[in-house]
Order: sequence, then C-alpha cells, then structure tokens
Amino acid sequence: MNKERFYQIIDEVYNKYLTKYVGYDDVPSKELFLFEIKNNTEFSEKWGLKIEERELSLEERHQISISRIGQDGIADRDNITWHETYNKTGIPTKLITITYNNETIESYE
Repeated sequence: MNKERFYQIIDEVYNKYLTKYVGYDDVPSKELFLFEIKNNTEFSEKWGLKIEERELSLEERHQISISRIGQDGIADRDNITWHETYNKTGIPTKLITITYNNETIESYE
C-alpha cells in the first residue's frame, strides 16, 4: 500500500474537519481527531472515514515473511521465537485498514 496515499486521505479529511474551527483558538489536534475516528462510530460516519487496526497473527506474519524474503522461514521454532525473528527482520505486526469514499486501503506496520 502506498503510505503516501494513506496519509493524504487522513490529511484531506482532517483539513475538512478543521474548517469547522475557523476562527477558534482551541483547535483539536490531529491525534485527537484520529482517536475519535478509530473509537467513535458516529464521529467516524459523520466524516466518512473509517480506520481499523488489528494485530497480525503468526501465520499472517509468516506469509508476509515468505513473500518478502522469498523463503519458508527458519527451522521449527516455538511461537515466541518466530515473533522475535519476525520483529528483528522488520516483518509487520499490525494491519491498518482505511476506508474513505468507497475506497479501502490496507497498510502494514
């Protein structure tokens, strides 16, 4: 996923949100805006932006590892060791899905 597009959408919606506060000194931060989008369904629907985050399973991380590294991983290990290995090699731990104007974009972190 193009992270640039991801942040462009967030900035676009946040800027629309800010127009509501023109002339005010106390403007809500982008962090507060994103918190509300992620945790308040009514607020999210009002601004037409939905952001969902979830942790990736070990199997999902394994599949990403295979696609990025091009091998089937390392010899049999327990789950803790796999997670440590994936953390050290930069395999993402989280999937973020953003939906805006009937467009859904997925990003890994």
